[in-house]
Amino acid sequence: MRRRTAPVVAGALVLVASACGLTSGSPLVDDVRPGSIGQGEPLEGADLTVTSKEFTEQLILGAIMGIAFEAAGAEVLDRTGIQGSIGAREAVKNGDADGMYEYTGTAWITYLGNSEPIPDPYKQWEAVRRDDLANGLTWLPPSKLNNTYALAMNQANFKKYRTRTLSEVAALAAKDPGAVTLCVEGEFANRADGLPGMEKAYGMRLPAANITQMDTGIIYTQVSKGSCTYGEVFTTDGRIKSMNLVVMEDDKKFFPNYNAAPVINTKALEKYPAIAEILDPITKRLDNVVAQDLNAKVDVDGEDPHTVALDWLVAEGFVKEG
Repeated sequence: MRRRTAPVVAGALVLVASACGLTSGSPLVDDVRPGSIGQGEPLEGADLTVTSKEFTEQLILGAIMGIAFEAAGAEVLDRTGIQGSIGAREAVKNGDADGMYEYTGTAWITYLGNSEPIPDPYKQWEAVRRDDLANGLTWLPPSKLNNTYALAMNQANFKKYRTRTLSEVAALAAKDPGAVTLCVEGEFANRADGLPGMEKAYGMRLPAANITQMDTGIIYTQVSKGSCTYGEVFTTDGRIKSMNLVVMEDDKKFFPNYNAAPVINTKALEKYPAIAEILDPITKRLDNVVAQDLNAKVDVDGEDPHTVALDWLVAEGFVKEG
């Protein structure tokens, strides 16, 4: 359900899931040791496998988890970069992998089959944690990183229209219908938790001529140029910061919460309970600002996701090199 495809990044390991499980992977060989996490190397002797989906943020989060396990003494197999959401989740579920970072909204709606998101992010996580235990998965405490939908505009249009919330966008659309033009993905244009639901929640009535569908990456460029007043974005995307876009507040809390949290195979967690205390300080540090910065290093600056993850963990003092 996470809706993007990552650009091809040198060094990123892209994998496939077959009927019998994951088909490839490579050992992590970072020269790291404990910093503020992993003291005493409580995972010494453990063989752990980390996985992720294929887009930039997921590759970074998967590397963060794997490097943290390395620093705590584990031998780690990197099986990050699986296409789509289902493959990575199934890998953790069936024991082909031991853990990944996943999004609460994805689990609640896509995997667990609910149609209505829970507005409170912590209660959303609690509900997912409760219901996924039956699937052999344990959700550790969530981060503030919330990779959800939003509308954004460039600085010129912000100075012209001064909207800061989706309610103000709806008011502008009612007052001046031609002012509100949208660039969106085809999926967002048709999803119940996308444009149709947003219009209903905010009382918008946008004519079809005001809505242009296009690929995700092009949206950011077109919004930056001002070709459309507003564009569909993801709140942790690094291009928001690099292009100096203004994100509209979802003041009615319509869009689901997609908070990232570690999901661990329950049997693996029972065998290595130290996993929880290793990941908790790292997860607490993750928020949208951190995510935008890290994602931009890959998507804007062209850095390798694994290197970005390692540099961040070292800079934060979580792990040490050498």
